[in-house]
Amino acid sequence: MCPPATLETRELSRLKWRCRRGLLENDLFLERFFRDHEETITTRQASGLEALMDLSDNDLLDLLLARVEPRDALDRPEVHEVLALLRRRTPTKTDERTPR
Repeated sequence: MCPPATLETRELSRLKWRCRRGLLENDLFLERFFRDHEETITTRQASGLEALMDLSDNDLLDLLLARVEPRDALDRPEVHEVLALLRRRTPTKTDERTPR
């Protein structure tokens, strides 16, 4: 079985440009997503992310904060996949400390 196709440099640049948002909270989620997954984003994940970028900033934030779940045209596997990655909390240095 072949590994999933990843994005070419030009496609990735276009996707990053498309993901620029007007709401800081959304930008923070998206910046973390690209920091953690930039080198491994698949074409399937890019499709899911493109669908999310068609939303208004407030609707996108509601999804990112899990206030609502994707429905209707957004209720697709690729949207759920990328949304799970966007919602995933990355451990910070303070989280890595062991309790005393």
